Amino acid sequence: MNPISNKINGIFIPVSNVENARDWYCDILGLPADGEIYFGHIYVLPMEGPNIVLDSKIYSRENLYKAPAFQFHTEDIEQAYAFMQEKKVELITGIENGHWFNFKDPDGNMLMVCK
Repeated sequence: MNPISNKINGIFIPVSNVENARDWYCDILGLPADGEIYFGHIYVLPMEGPNIVLDSKIYSRENLYKAPAFQFHTEDIEQAYAFMQEKKVELITGIENGHWFNFKDPDGNMLMVCK
């Protein structure tokens, strides 16, 4: 029996200000921003699947995601794109191949939405 399983518990994202990042991510994901901030620098976004862990202690310009490390899911890529435009999110690509687009969070981490 292997002591390390093939399951991902969480994905860390470096953020400069955990409170601001919490509010931004909760807003675009439609989540309440009422969870606890742990140790003054960690906020865990409750996701379906692996959690996203916003962490201001690991933040530096060098640690930002320059390519998406994961993708957010959508059933309607056009609606998701329009929603992000309305939120004035920095969109890096248009809708590519009818299935995905890239955007940046306020700290500059590259993220993806995919159908």
